[in-house]
Amino acid sequence: MSHPAVDIVVARATRPSAVGACRFKFPDPRLADADGLLATGGNFEPATLLTAYRQGIFPWPVDGIDLLWWSPDPRAVLPTDGVHVSRSLARTLRRGGFRVTIDAAFDQVVAGCADRVDDETWITPAIRDAYARLHALGWAHSVEVWADGALAGGLYGASIGALFAAESMFHHVTDASKVAVVALAQHARAVGVELIDVQMPTPHLTSLGAVTISREQYLQRLALAVSRRVDFTAGHAEFPGEAVVSPVE
Repeated sequence: MSHPAVDIVVARATRPSAVGACRFKFPDPRLADADGLLATGGNFEPATLLTAYRQGIFPWPVDGIDLLWWSPDPRAVLPTDGVHVSRSLARTLRRGGFRVTIDAAFDQVVAGCADRVDDETWITPAIRDAYARLHALGWAHSVEVWADGALAGGLYGASIGALFAAESMFHHVTDASKVAVVALAQHARAVGVELIDVQMPTPHLTSLGAVTISREQYLQRLALAVSRRVDFTAGHAEFPGEAVVSPVE
């Protein structure tokens, strides 16, 4: 490791709860259009969201339309062992001015992501409610970065087996979101997460080491990842995977 390890405190260990079956059948993700748009409609129930992620599909509201589902090609992923830490970020980590937690302030992190002023947020009230439910059920998690007792930045996403589907991040203090990404990758390696999905490449994510792979490669890696039994807050699970949902045939 070319940078100091991050001290991470898991605030709350949760076991994912059963969510029942999804009432919808998603199209094959390979049928998405050139922009990655695959389908419209459905709902944001936990079973729907988890089924979508297991098939390589994610929600992304656009222009006030909540229920849009996407599967882009190529797909951006963050290698758990390939996060790029610049010299300045390494200095920040060595100074130790940030404190990192997991699941200490999920709602605050989602609110921070939704309140970003650098672009128009896609995190609508319906999305916020949906991920709050996933979090309460043990499927969605946040990484918080604190400075001087205040929330300085963070990220959130959904965890299914050895997949972590990152949704959004924010910062109020310089480098705080970068520290969250470094902490996520470190924690992912520690608990057995094999695939961190960041959906689409951005200059910020690329600077942190995100790479693109074809949709087909992503779907192959995804199938293996979601078949694993990993508890994001406690490591490898010792309980049966009865909470895993499957597509409706």
